[in-house]
Amino acid sequence: MGPSATPAGEEARRTPAPDGGGDTVGVNARRRGRRTGRVRVVGGAAGGRRLVTPPGIRPTAERVREALFASLGDFVVDATVLELYAGSGALALEALSRGAARAVLVDDAPAAVAACEANAAATGFADVARVRRARAATLVGGPAPPEAPFALVLLDPPYDAAPAELGAVLAGLTRPGWLGAHARVVVETARAGPEPVPSAGLDVRSRRPYGDTLLTTLGPTPGS
Repeated sequence: MGPSATPAGEEARRTPAPDGGGDTVGVNARRRGRRTGRVRVVGGAAGGRRLVTPPGIRPTAERVREALFASLGDFVVDATVLELYAGSGALALEALSRGAARAVLVDDAPAAVAACEANAAATGFADVARVRRARAATLVGGPAPPEAPFALVLLDPPYDAAPAELGAVLAGLTRPGWLGAHARVVVETARAGPEPVPSAGLDVRSRRPYGDTLLTTLGPTPGS
């Protein structure tokens, strides 16, 4: 999720994030946004359903989501999914629409958490989509949730997120219990920005550009 300007005359409100960290949640939510508008589930059982988007959030473009899930194919069927920096939850809900078994949606902004909950209900996936308010790095630094190990992890961090932050999240995912042996970790970043650097225990499977977006797919190092 990419950067946005703070609306004129609006002051950032510092809201401590849960699970530790004290992140600036209001700023975090706004800085992600670069384009907003109507968002919908592209394909699968809930294809065409409209999703609400928190103010300032830049959702993944539909054509990028379509390309991503076309590349995943049947891998998503029956998968357990984790979406970090969830925003509207569009990526995890797209996975559920296309046959994933269950998903955990994580964001530290209250507006994003509310949007994820509303969208899960609107698409009919409230029973299989659990929404959690937490910082991504803090979450993966702790014990794996009961839904783990995850087969598919989707990350769409703010385009201006520090590489060290993303590195910490990727390192946390390699801790015991988080990923299945054949898991895929897909990271969306700005094509013009630094490419995600996998931590020890993760290998790059592919890097695919789509306009100004870069999708990097990682997977566990064999034998790690």
